[in-house]
Amino acid sequence: MFSSYDGLCSIGELAEHAGVTVKTVRFYSERGLLPEASRSSGGHRRYAPDALDRLRLIRSLRTLDLPVREVHRILDEDEAGEDGADAASGAGSVLEDAVAGQLRELGSQLKALRWREAGLRLVQECPPGERADRLRLVGAVTAPPTTDSLARFWRGWLPARMPAGAASAFLEVAVPQPPDDPQPAQVLAFARLHAFATSPCTGAEQPQPAAHRAAGAGGAAVLYAALAEAYELAGAHMRRGREPSGGEALDSFVDAYARAYGSRDTPEFRRMLAGQLAADPRIDWYWELASQVVTPPGDRPAPTPGSAHDWLCAALDGLATGNGGAPGVNRIPGAPPDAPD
Repeated sequence: MFSSYDGLCSIGELAEHAGVTVKTVRFYSERGLLPEASRSSGGHRRYAPDALDRLRLIRSLRTLDLPVREVHRILDEDEAGEDGADAASGAGSVLEDAVAGQLRELGSQLKALRWREAGLRLVQECPPGERADRLRLVGAVTAPPTTDSLARFWRGWLPARMPAGAASAFLEVAVPQPPDDPQPAQVLAFARLHAFATSPCTGAEQPQPAAHRAAGAGGAAVLYAALAEAYELAGAHMRRGREPSGGEALDSFVDAYARAYGSRDTPEFRRMLAGQLAADPRIDWYWELASQVVTPPGDRPAPTPGSAHDWLCAALDGLATGNGGAPGVNRIPGAPPDAPD
């Protein structure tokens, strides 16, 4: 391919054949990506014919924005494959890992851009008098956002020394995952949720439900696992728009508490439980915002453990008292009143 007497070419000829600059060829050579075959008597680099294909591969990998160190590893693996070592090393694995890592990084960048766009639209579309407050809320959240503050909030709420596996299982359902492509209203809801979870009042020691004290750390793990099943059953009714009522969901709910209190599911226990749950501290504002985070505007609100708990409490109260009413609400100190967007 090269017309010189020795079949080699200069750095300028290689650059011309590859359609790049001499500076580019020199850059890759100096970083060990493009080895030279020899030097001329004047000390100029000389390249073998296979350097052209290697240079084109390097350019393709760099066009995909792969770092130089990853390109080096891919080329090393490619050479090992040519030497017959691919069976032992797993040919292509370095390239696959590098591409997968780049896709993850790109996905994170795209998610961040979507959150920034939705945040800007949120500020742009709100009334001028609300912009300062919304800027403060949105500015306190990273893009893309993390749920670390929400997880810390719940770790302060859960019983001390609760088994790690049980705590992690609860956090999976209690902490809403921010959508990849949010609407402005979802950005606002997450920002408000972050502000609530990190406020000084909620950051202090939080009041615990009576069932926490009755069950203890180990019993609480059993309690929350049983409640998760009851909430899932109630969520199915809620998604169908059904009113609170008795049935399997309520029975599962009551049984979870009966086991925590070392009691049996009797009419007397249900009356006691209805009163106890009505007096327990509540975090309705958190659950309302959590539902808004995961539900696009205009869709039916997604059931959350909090809304499922309220549905079951209403069913229990109606059956226990015969009045069909929902239990009273006692909020955690510092929780803001429910405010419309």
